[in-house]
Amino acid sequence: MLKLKIGGVPEHFNYPWYITLKNKEYTKEGINLRWKDYPGGTGAMSKALRSGEVDIALVLTEGIIKDIINGNPSKITQTFVKSPLVWGIHVAANSKFKTIDDLENATVAISRFGSGSQLMAIVNAHNNGWDINKLQFKVVGDLQGGIDALTNGEADYFMWEHFTTKPFVDNGTFRRVGNCPTPWPCFVIAVRDEILENHFEEVKKVHNIINNCTQDFKDFGNIDEILANRYEQQIEDIQEWLSITEWNDGEAISENLITDIQNKMVEFNVIEKKENSGDLIRNMYI
Repeated sequence: MLKLKIGGVPEHFNYPWYITLKNKEYTKEGINLRWKDYPGGTGAMSKALRSGEVDIALVLTEGIIKDIINGNPSKITQTFVKSPLVWGIHVAANSKFKTIDDLENATVAISRFGSGSQLMAIVNAHNNGWDINKLQFKVVGDLQGGIDALTNGEADYFMWEHFTTKPFVDNGTFRRVGNCPTPWPCFVIAVRDEILENHFEEVKKVHNIINNCTQDFKDFGNIDEILANRYEQQIEDIQEWLSITEWNDGEAISENLITDIQNKMVEFNVIEKKENSGDLIRNMYI
């Protein structure tokens, strides 16, 4: 049986993987798929792909595009979540900062360099007309690191997925001053080149299984209650999240999509120049 290692953030987006793993759907296809949580997000998973710690990762689109351009020996095989990711912009509850405009010269907490939290801080700065070169970063590792850094005054604001951080807004740890949606589909599946070369058909089976699950995911009985309990969310927040979230149901990744995203990333100074989009992807369905 082929053993494959997969990583993702421990968030509600990835619950379909839990379902398919629990039902042993990969085992039935001769694949021993082993899941690992990465609370540190895309930067941590990009590093894990490079080292071979994982073979497949559910990563933020902007983060993995930047890292593949910088030499990560992996390919994007499809979008996983087609809708944008809504990033909440948070300050400590007792912070002197009241609006996004107040944050222009403030220090932003990021999980690590090259992470979505850093890249979206750049996008947010661009959206507000700030000088991106003057952004000040404090590396904090993960969501808990962000909580600690803002509480202790080591950083001034922190960007993380809106609904994941909602409980910390509700309990008074954070105050949200705004949101910044990604201007592209938020999550993609990335696979190491070595695995694609040697086990393409098995990787394709993994994609087919997860796509079949996400296609019907919103119709699962009591899925809102299940997610609310598992991720300690208010049920109305989960219902709102479900209403704005769309997964891929097997649509092939296109060069045009990656080119459009790269154009935006160049505009936002997230990457310096575009690369051939065909070199960043491996289409599973042709």
